[in-house]
Amino acid sequence: MANSKENSKNTSIKPTHYDTIIIGSGAGGLSAAICLAREGQKVLVLEQHDVPGGWCHSFYLNGHRFTPGVHYVGLLEKGQSTNELYTGLGIANDIAFYRMNTKAFEHCWLGEERFDYPANYNDFITALAERFPEEEKNIRKYLTIVKNVGDQLKLIPKIRGFWQQITIPFRTKHMGKYSPFTLKRVMNWYIKDPLLKRILGIQFGDHGLPPSKASFIMHAAIMDHYSSGGFYPMGGGGALIKAMTNKIKAHDGIVKTSASVKRILLDHSKKRKKAIGVALDSGEQFFANRVISNADPGITYQHLIGEENLSKKLRKRLNNTKYSCTSIMLFLTVDMDVKAAGLDSGNIWYMENKDLDDVYNDMQQKDILSGDEFSGLFISCTTLKDPISFDGKHHTLEVITFINHEAFSDFENEEKERSTAYLEFKEQLIEKFLNSLEKVIPGVRSHIVHKDLGTPITNKYYINSTKGNVYGTEKSLRYIGPFAYKAKSEIENLYMCGASIVSHGVAGAGYSGVQTAASILGCRQDDLIKPDESQHLKIYDAEDATNYPDWMLKKMEVKKMRQTLKESVSE
Repeated sequence: MANSKENSKNTSIKPTHYDTIIIGSGAGGLSAAICLAREGQKVLVLEQHDVPGGWCHSFYLNGHRFTPGVHYVGLLEKGQSTNELYTGLGIANDIAFYRMNTKAFEHCWLGEERFDYPANYNDFITALAERFPEEEKNIRKYLTIVKNVGDQLKLIPKIRGFWQQITIPFRTKHMGKYSPFTLKRVMNWYIKDPLLKRILGIQFGDHGLPPSKASFIMHAAIMDHYSSGGFYPMGGGGALIKAMTNKIKAHDGIVKTSASVKRILLDHSKKRKKAIGVALDSGEQFFANRVISNADPGITYQHLIGEENLSKKLRKRLNNTKYSCTSIMLFLTVDMDVKAAGLDSGNIWYMENKDLDDVYNDMQQKDILSGDEFSGLFISCTTLKDPISFDGKHHTLEVITFINHEAFSDFENEEKERSTAYLEFKEQLIEKFLNSLEKVIPGVRSHIVHKDLGTPITNKYYINSTKGNVYGTEKSLRYIGPFAYKAKSEIENLYMCGASIVSHGVAGAGYSGVQTAASILGCRQDDLIKPDESQHLKIYDAEDATNYPDWMLKKMEVKKMRQTLKESVSE
C-alpha cells in the first residue's frame, strides 16, 4: 500500500476515488481528460498553478493578455490534422482562429538580409527559387523530401490492419531513409548557398536545437506543420484551454487548480509497483485506478515517484536524459502604432547572419549579459495576430530568446519573494532585449507602458519543468519517435503524456493526450477523434476585417470605446 507514515498524517481526510487522475493541465493532459471523461470515466485533473493550461495558459499584466507558450499553430484547414484534433475532441465550435499574414507568416531577419515565408507551400518554393535561382533544382528536391517526410509522419497513426502494416517500410521510405541524420547533414547534401541554409533552418527555434544537433525528421515535421501558414487562437491560448476544460466539465470531469501534487502514491504489495493515487502538498490524497502525468520525465519519475521506486535501467536513462533549452521572454505593452513601424501579424525571426549553430552556441553562453544584443530573437505582436484583443491604442509584444539555464543558477533557490539582485538582473536583460527591438521597431523604448520578463525561474515556478525547459526532452534523435519516453510506464497503472512522449507544441502535445487515452481504453487514436459534421472550426483573416461577423466588429468597437472612455476619465 501507499507509505503508511504519509497515510497516518491524513487520517482525517476522506479519500475520493477516480477512474483516472491526471497530473498537469497542459494540452496533453486536457486532451486525455476529454477522451476518457467522454467514455464515461470519472476523471480528476490536478493543476499546481491557479489557472489551468500549462504552457498554453494566458495571463494578464496591467490589463493586457499574454500567452507564454502559444505563438502560432499550423494545419488548421478542414481535413488537416490540427483541425481534425479539435473537431474530434468536440471543441471546434467553441474556438476560433485568425489566419496570420498569408504573404509572410514568418519574417526572416538575418542581419541585413530579409526573406518572408508565404503560407502556401508552392508559393514558398517559388519565392525561394526567385531569390536563389541557381539553387532552384536543389530547393525543389529538398522541400519535396521535407513534404514527403511530413506526409509519412502523419500517416503512421492511421495505419490499420495486417496489409497496411506490412507495407509500412515502403509507405514511409523517406522517413526511414533520413531519420538517422541531422538537419545540417541532410541540408548539406542538397543546399549549397549559406544564406539559403539559414532561411530553411530558421524555424529551429520551434524545436530548440541547432542544425548540427536537430533531427532532420523533427525539423521536417515543423516545416510541414506550417506548410499552410500560421494561425493564432482568438483569445490566446487561454481560449483553447477554456474550451477544453468546459468540455471536460460537460462530461462530469473535474479540473482542480492550486493543487500541487507532492508525490504519486504506490502500492508496494506486489512485485510490480502500482500507482494508486496522489498526495498533494496540502496533505489531501486522491485515489484512482490509474494516474497520468502530464509533467516531464524528470518531474514525474525522479520527483513524484522517487528514484528508489524505479528500475536500475530507468534510473540510468533518466540521469542521462537531456532536456530542451530554456528561455527568457519579454512581455511588453506599448502605446504606439506598430503597424506604421512595419509590423504585421507575421512572426519575426531576428538573428545574426551567420551559421545557425554559431547563433545557438552564442545563446547558450552562461554569461548572458555579455554583448549589447542577443544573437537570436523571436518577435511576435499578439494584438496584430488577435485583432479582437486590440483596444485601439495598446499593442502587446512577446519577445523570446533561448538561453542556458545555468545563467540563472545563482537564483535557483530563491523563494517567491525575489531578491533585489534577481530583479536587477532582469532589468539588465530587458535592456539587452530592447537594444535589438529598437532596430525592428524604432522608438519603441519611449512607448513602453508596461514590461516584464519571464525567466527559467518563472518557468519552473509556474510550469514545473525540469531546468525550466520549454519543449520537454531534447528534440534530438535520441528522444523522439521510437526513442521517446513511452505513454505506458514501468509502474503499473502509471501513464504519461505531453511534449516528451509524442511531440511538443500545442498540436503535438494535444495528440499525445489522445494517444495516451487510446492506450488506456484499448483503442486507436482515430477511434477517439472521429469526424463530426456538427463541429466547424472558424477561421478569420488577421489582416483583413472585411469578412468579420457583426458580433466581432461590435466587440472590437466596444473595446476601443472603453479605452477612449478610460482615457477621458483619467484626464
